[in-house]
Amino acid sequence: MQLRPYQEEARVAVENEWQQGNRKTLLVLPTGCGKTIVFAKITEDCVRSGDRVLILAHRGELLEQAADKIMKTTHLGCATEKAEETCIGSWFRITVGSVQTMMREKRLSRFPKYYFDTIIIDEAHHSISDSYQNVLNHFDEAKVLGVTATPDRGDMKNLGQVFDSLAYEYTLPRAIKEGYLSPIKALTIPLTLDLSGVAMQSGDFKASDIDTALDPYLYSIADEMIKNCSDRKTVVFLPLVKTSQKFRDILNEKGFRAAEVNGESRDRAEILADFDAGRYNVLCNSMLLTEGWDCPSVDCVVVLRPTKVRSLYSQMVGRGTRLCEGKKELLLLDFLWNTERHELCRPASLICESKEIADKMTEILEKNAGCPVDIEEAEVQASNDVVAQREEALAKVLSEMKKRKRRLVDPLQFELSIQAEDLSGYVPSFGWEMMPPSDKQKQTLEKYGIFPDEIDNAGKAKLILDRLDKRRESGLTTPKQIRFLEGKGFKHVGTWQFNDAKNLIDRIAGNGWRVPQGIDTSTYAP
Repeated sequence: MQLRPYQEEARVAVENEWQQGNRKTLLVLPTGCGKTIVFAKITEDCVRSGDRVLILAHRGELLEQAADKIMKTTHLGCATEKAEETCIGSWFRITVGSVQTMMREKRLSRFPKYYFDTIIIDEAHHSISDSYQNVLNHFDEAKVLGVTATPDRGDMKNLGQVFDSLAYEYTLPRAIKEGYLSPIKALTIPLTLDLSGVAMQSGDFKASDIDTALDPYLYSIADEMIKNCSDRKTVVFLPLVKTSQKFRDILNEKGFRAAEVNGESRDRAEILADFDAGRYNVLCNSMLLTEGWDCPSVDCVVVLRPTKVRSLYSQMVGRGTRLCEGKKELLLLDFLWNTERHELCRPASLICESKEIADKMTEILEKNAGCPVDIEEAEVQASNDVVAQREEALAKVLSEMKKRKRRLVDPLQFELSIQAEDLSGYVPSFGWEMMPPSDKQKQTLEKYGIFPDEIDNAGKAKLILDRLDKRRESGLTTPKQIRFLEGKGFKHVGTWQFNDAKNLIDRIAGNGWRVPQGIDTSTYAP
């Protein structure tokens, strides 16, 4: 099977991490981008090199999907470690295992600690839990790959505690831009739902409290759906099963063909098949369909289970991001949740890494309430607005810089000048990233002209050094050029070419270190 370019990049990146000694690495691909196919091909490579591979997941459907995909893409069979089934004695080199089964001491004691050479964890955002840790601690010499669409954790524990590195990340905006996922339009509904009395539980809103807060609005929400998605194939996420069933009944009263599924539904498979076939146009559920279910023709998602957890929000919206013939875009209905004490996920959470840009994008969507807005276009506008604000901040930084008679460039000035959102918003995740910068990193930063004492962790130092190497290869300005020219009042020097900056500095030097007459520093561009 021919992998897509980004899938091949991911495969190579993971195997490179293992070769470099990072035994536990992470792969992030958005929902709908074929993460199962990627780890199936990585599994095949491991088997070819003689490894015995364990694929771990927390739900039976995910195990079945993994085994099926591996067979279809590699023609390799899988043994199963679940309930009464075991891989011991099987000649298959691949085992799919339920973490609930594998975690038990009695089950683990059957296996020598070197039995599996490689462990692949599907939906790896769950891997911090004790159940996964029991398995990983037993097979502590195995290479580990965690695969997820959503690397955040609701309990705020960091995946960096489990994994040594992030091998590869394919972002949602890139997937949309390259045509592998559906464009998303967010429609902010000017209906304010009050969450101010909702308590917190395990790092997120308490489902029973959401249910109570949501109940008075269900008829109004149904009316808004009549206006905006009566001709679409819609999935609705609700906090509790009873609310999901109640909302299904309300939608049917309003003329929709609505169905509901939950963990106890005996006819779940039949209902899902009927929805796929178009016999229903709305499917209500209480968080059942966040993982392991695909219906590419879904073109509207309604999130009535507000959450602080970006991973959960992304999983819900991800049910509608797959491509399908005749589908133009995914419509995401976004209600105005009023909460005084807690941040919550909104459409901006899908696409913005920076909280600053996410907040600005949310403002833009709310100003356009009632009109669908392409989330990529909104993100670009928000980024431009934030850049303008950062330029004001840069002016203040430069003013302070002039007071410091320092030969080296402050990292903040460098980040602002080159408009590096990933640098300015960086938070270390993995253990090595949180360590202080090494002496070698500090020496190299000084060589490039960056003042290293303002950088407090090795992860940030590596990011800046990598960026400096790329800038040098691309012939862009150096930190010292940036500091000098912006100190003279020039703008956006971080985007200039090295030679253009050098030529201008030579002219200034030849003019007694004064800006030549006729040059307006505020508008000058080489």
